[in-house]
Amino acid sequence: MSILILGLVLFLGAHAFTTLRAPRAQLIEGLGAGGYKGAYSLVSGVGLGLIIYGYGVARAQGYVQVWSPPAALGHVTALLMAVAFIAAVASGGPNGKIKSTLKHPLLVAAKAWALGHLLVNGDLASMLLFGSFLAWAVAARISLKSRPDAVEPPPAPWGMSDVIAIGVGLALTVVFMIWLHPLLIGVPAMIR
Repeated sequence: MSILILGLVLFLGAHAFTTLRAPRAQLIEGLGAGGYKGAYSLVSGVGLGLIIYGYGVARAQGYVQVWSPPAALGHVTALLMAVAFIAAVASGGPNGKIKSTLKHPLLVAAKAWALGHLLVNGDLASMLLFGSFLAWAVAARISLKSRPDAVEPPPAPWGMSDVIAIGVGLALTVVFMIWLHPLLIGVPAMIR
């Protein structure tokens, strides 16, 4: 479990550090923009690697059941994953209704992903992993709302970027649930 915790501290710590505007500015000044981005990417990458490895180790060493999720919650998770994929795709495209409404669609995607997985995984390692990501995403959104330099997308009508985000997001949801989740994660994600 300690590897998972170290990975979470590194990955989420690096992301949380970006909300500390004055220390971040000092670090950018000292390292330069490229040096800062390199250090941020390195720490985040190492953290992500440790999260993936540590989660596998934690589950292999002893599955500690905290609660038994009802099977019906799989349907809620499937819906939340569709929201997560649509929001994630919308975050990378031009401004549209989805992006302008959600303000920070990648944080919405992280929250939907984490909540969905918390609903269907009752073991300690999963609760630590997904609970940490959910708490971080909520805290990051609160932090963004209170920042004086925050830039949010201007209001926009429905457009082609929204159609693409919905279509690609739903396609990714299906592909991931049917093929990629079992292949990459080793656990079937189909609703029973």
